[in-house]
Order: sequence, then C-alpha cells, then structure tokens
Amino acid sequence: MRDYQKLDVWKKAHLFTLQVYKEILPIMPVEEKFALTQQIRRAAYSIPLNIVEGSGKNTDKDFVHYLDNALGSTKEIEYAFILLRDLAYVSLEVYEAVNKSVNEIKAMLIAFIKFLRDGGKG
Repeated sequence: MRDYQKLDVWKKAHLFTLQVYKEILPIMPVEEKFALTQQIRRAAYSIPLNIVEGSGKNTDKDFVHYLDNALGSTKEIEYAFILLRDLAYVSLEVYEAVNKSVNEIKAMLIAFIKFLRDGGKG
C-alpha cells in the first residue's frame, strides 16, 4: 500500500479538481447543470479518486489498472473542455490553462504507469 498523498500525480490531480470546482463549475450555464456540468465534475474527481483507490491495492498490476482509469478520465476532461471552448462556455485562456494542467497530469500518469509496468525500475 502506498501513501497517495505523497504522490506528485495525486497532488496535481487534487489541485486540478479544486480548480474545476472553484473556477469552472460556477461559470457553467444553468441549462448544463444536470448534463455537462455533472459529467465534468465526475471526471475531474475521478482522476484523484482512482489514484487513491489504486494506491490501496496490493500489487502494481492492480494499481496500474486504477491509474489507467484515471488516465481515461483525463481524456474525458480533455474532450469536455474542447466542447466547452467550442460552445463558448469558457474563454480560450481558460481552455488553455485547463488543457495545460490536464496534459501535465496525463504525462505524469503515463510515466508512473510505465514505471510500474517496468517493475518499478526507472
């Protein structure tokens, strides 16, 4: 078992989730409250939650499964923000900031998954 709070990827994902809750969800249109807003909320917190759940597993293989799920959620967020940008629900600046954070989290997850799949050998 790992202490997920010491993992840089979890820290980054947690900060990103806070950013989504504090900066993005409040500006979403009312008509999207039960659709796109809910989907973005779930995808955002799914990233750190999957890292947390996987950290409690006994094997690296099991942990990687949850990290793969977290990676899938980053892809979901990535598309959701393309949609938000194209619907003009967020500015290009907000989109670019979110996209930068998501890409950093994706890169960290991919590197961590590779590390674990290689047997923890850097």
